[in-house]
Amino acid sequence: MSLYGLYPSLVRPLIFCLDPENAHSLTIKLGSILGKEPLIKLFSQQVAAKPVEVMGLKFNNPLGLAAGMDKNGDAIDYLGALGFGHLELGTVTPKAQKGNPRPRMFRIKSASGIINRMGFNNAGVDYLVKNLQQRHYQGIVGVSIGKNETTPLDNAVDDYLICMNKVYNHCDYIAINISCPNTKDLTALQEAEPLVKLISRLKEEQGKLAAGGRYVPLVVKIAPDLTTTQLEAICDACLRLKIDGITATNTTTSRDAIYGLPHASEWGGLSGEPLRARATEVLAQVHAQVGDRIPLIGVGGVNGIIAAREKMAAGASLLQLYSAFVYQGPAVIKDIVDNL
Repeated sequence: MSLYGLYPSLVRPLIFCLDPENAHSLTIKLGSILGKEPLIKLFSQQVAAKPVEVMGLKFNNPLGLAAGMDKNGDAIDYLGALGFGHLELGTVTPKAQKGNPRPRMFRIKSASGIINRMGFNNAGVDYLVKNLQQRHYQGIVGVSIGKNETTPLDNAVDDYLICMNKVYNHCDYIAINISCPNTKDLTALQEAEPLVKLISRLKEEQGKLAAGGRYVPLVVKIAPDLTTTQLEAICDACLRLKIDGITATNTTTSRDAIYGLPHASEWGGLSGEPLRARATEVLAQVHAQVGDRIPLIGVGGVNGIIAAREKMAAGASLLQLYSAFVYQGPAVIKDIVDNL
């Protein structure tokens, strides 16, 4: 059995003795240490080569780490050494912010789910850029961008433009996070009029920046709680404005799958296995609308090869996971990639 094969029986029980957010912080701190020589050689993980080209980018394999795990890029090299085909960092905002009051992260153990209401807590975009500049990881790196909580919704585009300009030359793609349920009113940016306004400005800026010789794709991340009409409007806008990719989906505010379980009444975004079916359903709906004209990233309940194949069958070109990493450890990466 590999080192990481022992995670569920030996490591997870110890980590789960900690408050979820403390456990998360410890993981990132350890990752920042293990990502340095010579430790990185001991704790890296070899996976099968399953190269794919999406959005003009060459990925070593289709499986990536979803945003939220390493918001500030503190553990890029370690996480990259575990076999991910790409890492999505963030969500980052122009200014550092503390996020929502604690406690703000809860394990739904019996359902392999997580509820979080972190609220874009991060050290600010300048801090992330420094870590991006110092990384040794050669794989694809995306950055998820958002707005500061104190920025009025009408001025949200300014925050997205600030982040976009600062990370543009230091990452491979940029994810526009308009669907996190933990920042007040943010999901309103998914409505047709504000969405078109936001994407239009970002695409315009992308064109200016790309004139320098480097094109960085823009990806829109959507919620799983949208109606069919809302999904159709988003897909139409993304097609008309030539967005480069769509991520389906962010976390859900629905509690149908975990009703009555401990912590189910906590507010925030639910991820993991309870999100799996709905996220795949939304992914399939989006694919039915956009076809192969816009590449799709499938997220939500990717916790093994069956779930991964479901997402691919529903139209995903790339996959991302987060909660499965918490519950199963790094071995889940190798299991999925080797069997895709």
